[in-house]
Amino acid sequence: MMSKAWIPNVCTSMNLVFGILSIFVMLMGGVKFGPLIDAPIFILLALLADGLDGRLARYFGTTDERGKEMDSLCDVVSFGVAPGIISVLFTLSIISMAAMKTGTPPDSLRYFMYFSIIAGVIYAVCGMWRLARFNVNAGTLHGYFMGLPIPAGGCMIATAAMLIANLPFIPPIMIGYVVPFVVIFTGFLMVSNIHYPDFKGTGEKINIAALILSLLFALGLIFLCRAVFPFAVLFAIFSTYAVFGILNTICNKIA
Repeated sequence: MMSKAWIPNVCTSMNLVFGILSIFVMLMGGVKFGPLIDAPIFILLALLADGLDGRLARYFGTTDERGKEMDSLCDVVSFGVAPGIISVLFTLSIISMAAMKTGTPPDSLRYFMYFSIIAGVIYAVCGMWRLARFNVNAGTLHGYFMGLPIPAGGCMIATAAMLIANLPFIPPIMIGYVVPFVVIFTGFLMVSNIHYPDFKGTGEKINIAALILSLLFALGLIFLCRAVFPFAVLFAIFSTYAVFGILNTICNKIA
């Protein structure tokens, strides 16, 4: 009789498939809605597959070391490499649109474009380190994640690209300058010692002040980008979680 382990393993494999499709879609310049929408959609699909495989493995009682290693290898592509590439495309898109609007010669921006590539590489490498540390500490850390989980980081970059691509106006060139620094900062969050709750009811204390401030951040973000409400909500979910971990760790240390 065939082992039930193939069911969660298929979901794990789909995580990788969606991550690879995200990269291919970017190389092709998009399939239907453009690369900054099509590629992030595949990353969000990878997130669904990533969340489903663990639940199915626990349901069927087929959790094993091979499945954990497969999951990490898939995550580094779907939430590390693919978002790193998206961040470069995302930055270049903003910079080029704003440069054409202001009449800035493209040659004057080439070094900053190189920096955006470096930022994408740093993010992907940090994602790899994050996964390696998670695997090593999986048996000792319970109730919270040490550092921003890589799926959250990857989806934050992906949904940011979707949001900017759908804005009814051309973003200021300053946003393009800021994006690589935010990408690097997101990478550092993944390898940081900041505690991110896993919301399973045990472990990291949820500070009320941090929760309220994070909710205000989310509401403010959605209000400012209300013209593209669905994309604003998607970005707010992942960016608020990133902000909440920082605020919650600080508040818990102060209290």
